[in-house]
Amino acid sequence: MTDLSTSYLGLKLANPIVPSASPLSRNIVNLKRLEDSGAAAVVLYSLFEEQINYDSQLLGEILDQGTQTFAESLSYLPDMQDYNVGPNQYLELIHKAKKEIHIPIIASLNGSTLGNWVDYSEKIAAAGADALELNIYRIVANPNLSSLEAEKQYLDIIAAVKNKIRIPVSVKLSPFFTSLPQFIRDLSTRDVDGMVLFNRFYQADINLEEMEIVHRVNYSTSADLLLPLRWAALLHGQTPLDIAISSGVHTHEDVLKSILVGANVAMMASELLVNGVSRITTILRDLEKWMTEHEFESISQMRGSMSIRSVKDPEKYERAQYLRVLDSYKPPYSPSFAG
Repeated sequence: MTDLSTSYLGLKLANPIVPSASPLSRNIVNLKRLEDSGAAAVVLYSLFEEQINYDSQLLGEILDQGTQTFAESLSYLPDMQDYNVGPNQYLELIHKAKKEIHIPIIASLNGSTLGNWVDYSEKIAAAGADALELNIYRIVANPNLSSLEAEKQYLDIIAAVKNKIRIPVSVKLSPFFTSLPQFIRDLSTRDVDGMVLFNRFYQADINLEEMEIVHRVNYSTSADLLLPLRWAALLHGQTPLDIAISSGVHTHEDVLKSILVGANVAMMASELLVNGVSRITTILRDLEKWMTEHEFESISQMRGSMSIRSVKDPEKYERAQYLRVLDSYKPPYSPSFAG
């Protein structure tokens, strides 16, 4: 019988499919549906630094910063009075989930600065979360802030959290690092247990008719999988950290590719939001069918077999392949020019 089991952050999982942080995990009913559909673990929706600070009567100071110069900055964050799923409700959901759900519950904290919000990790651990995903959602736009300073701020947040709790911690990373392998090495020296590749930064658009900034959620596609696939393939075997791929996972083929390059788990949200949580059942069935047809007995047998350490031609993950792809391109038509 095909063995779909894997491990992530020291947790033994029945299979490699883990729903990532999304509105699907905001209540017990949905968590049960995810479990019944075959999810091996669930990452809860993110609790934001701003929510915790609001709960501590500090959000006003954050919202006021810079508003004298940029009036539109008042609209960057939601009205926390309307964002009714706050810190206390989050802890209650963890506590209830641990009573009624039998798969691991991974909490998610989302922040960008070192502050009192990291203390909340203690309460999350005390509520019973099996692990914590730390999502440091930040784009550095200050030209006076060096890459070393920016990375130190990340590491200071991570160190502060690790100092508070003993449950496993993963860090959801941005792809925008000058030297991602070195930063991941620094993570491993801070006793981080895993990394999630990658954070999807939601980009603002412009309404040309109204001349306004437009914010909308853009669902991922399988094309978004290519970037985390490449990095997982390069990092597998070079770090003790577990790897989760979390961008562009929509099909059993996407899950297979994630495992083949070295990921422990494949996380998905967009696919489930668009097509329903029952997709997990279908993907697991197709995953097992493919493994049987290709004579793979287990996930552990497959894992990393297409990483840079295992393929016959490692250059396929490097710059030389980039040049070959460009050189091999043929346009779909041949232009003709009148003499």
